Amino acid sequence: MMPGDWRRRGLIPGMLVLLLAGCNPFNEAEPMMDEYLSRLARVLDTPAVTTPSELPRATTLTRRRDRVLEIPELELGMLDFLSLYGCELQYVVGERNSVMGRVMQPINRLRYEIRFIRSAGRCVQQIDDDELKVTLELAIASKRQTLPLAVWNATWGTEEIEKLFTLSKGYYPVAAEQNALTDLALDLDQLNEMVTSLNSRQLAVPLDDLGRIHQRWQAQFQAGQVINSARLLIATLNSGTDTLRARLEGRPLCLNGRPNNQSNIVQSFFFKIYIGEVQPYMSAVSRARDSLIRGFAHLAEQQNEVMPQAFERWYRRHLSEESGVSLWRELDQAMMRHTRHWQDLLAQCGLRPGA
Repeated sequence: MMPGDWRRRGLIPGMLVLLLAGCNPFNEAEPMMDEYLSRLARVLDTPAVTTPSELPRATTLTRRRDRVLEIPELELGMLDFLSLYGCELQYVVGERNSVMGRVMQPINRLRYEIRFIRSAGRCVQQIDDDELKVTLELAIASKRQTLPLAVWNATWGTEEIEKLFTLSKGYYPVAAEQNALTDLALDLDQLNEMVTSLNSRQLAVPLDDLGRIHQRWQAQFQAGQVINSARLLIATLNSGTDTLRARLEGRPLCLNGRPNNQSNIVQSFFFKIYIGEVQPYMSAVSRARDSLIRGFAHLAEQQNEVMPQAFERWYRRHLSEESGVSLWRELDQAMMRHTRHWQDLLAQCGLRPGA
């Protein structure tokens, strides 16, 4: 044996394990679904099927120019502005009128609107000019009325949220990193609490974490992956249901309800592949949906009064569970139909799950 041969021989088993692991179709979502449909047709002795190339409809997040709401500008006359000397509002308005102030990012514009309302309220208590007081009170009322527009822009009008909902990053991983999902879910809880408080005119809400939340959105894309996986599951389960229905409408799997060799194979496939591989992925997608999609649905629903019409159409399809065009309602129906057809098929042999 040449020097070093024993080392190479020792590496071969490890390399084979890695190669075999890499060929495992159940490690990734799309190969898993193709394998499931292929094996299902074989064990049921029905024509082969594959996942449809056309998945259920989904679109990218509404364009930013159609999501961002225009916030009416408040004009204070120059004389009035000069007469505010000594009030904090003078400096707040001055920052807004600066070069940087005219191109504020949504989060900074929200901070400005809140600072204006709070500092104007304090200023009203400090001045003696009745006419100026009325002007300030009208300005405060106007700003309170348009504050929901700034809140919307600081949540749904950001560039960062587009990254999180991109559909270009494939499917939700089979073995997804749970810490990232947990962090996103906690962020959503915190953000929804902020919006609830602001909707209730509680302006002392700390916004320090809002920038951090936006940064996490920009670095993640799980929301779009979950949407893609929902589409993949719908297409797969509907194709699988057609396969099960074809067998149910053909010759019975068992005669007189008595199990046989083929029914044992089918039952083994049901538990090993469907229950053991496919269903855990369905559960993972459902958990991600509960953590992310429902949180974002709540974020949108809290701001329903200012939701742009173009965004509302996207919301009904991709976030809502109640809409008639909801992707998630479609997924629920596909899962229920598929499960029912499996139960009906195994019931032919007295093997109905849970019976």
